[in-house]
Amino acid sequence: MKIISGKYKGRKLEGFDIVGTRPTMDRVKESLFATIQDYLANSIILDLFSGSGNLGLEALSQGAKNAYLVDANKKATNTIKKNIENIGISSAEVLTMDYKKALDYLKTKNIKFDVIFLDPPYKTDYIEKSIDLISKYDILNNNGIIVCESDDLDKIIYRDEYTSIKDKKYGDKYIVLLQKI
Repeated sequence: MKIISGKYKGRKLEGFDIVGTRPTMDRVKESLFATIQDYLANSIILDLFSGSGNLGLEALSQGAKNAYLVDANKKATNTIKKNIENIGISSAEVLTMDYKKALDYLKTKNIKFDVIFLDPPYKTDYIEKSIDLISKYDILNNNGIIVCESDDLDKIIYRDEYTSIKDKKYGDKYIVLLQKI
């Protein structure tokens, strides 16, 4: 696993050995970032179920200004910190907490995001619950997007205030891009 493009292109990332995570593979990541590249310049990123930090760090490499990388797993956040240190990134904040606490914390900081990555464990309803909290706390900028990844398109449930601007199947996973209407 590595950074595929931008400022940190080619830098290797650790993270394949974290129990419960499934890193987004390079070919999927390359297609995804080609799709969202217009949203990245000077953006503020939230990678809510970050694992190794793969998506958030890629966004920083491709022009994002800041990234908040969240995972409840301490081993995951230690890996993210190691990846940040190895690459030499100073514009990322790592939070070791579950998604509910993280969203509440970010709301109290009055941070609004341009891109939010939601790639939770597949056998959960965390996409729907996360989107509900993102809406409740109003932390997505008006032109921002939510990038959802799941093994089941039916698990990507969202409110009427969002529209799907793109959805694509990659092998056994689906990626859906949502934007506020």
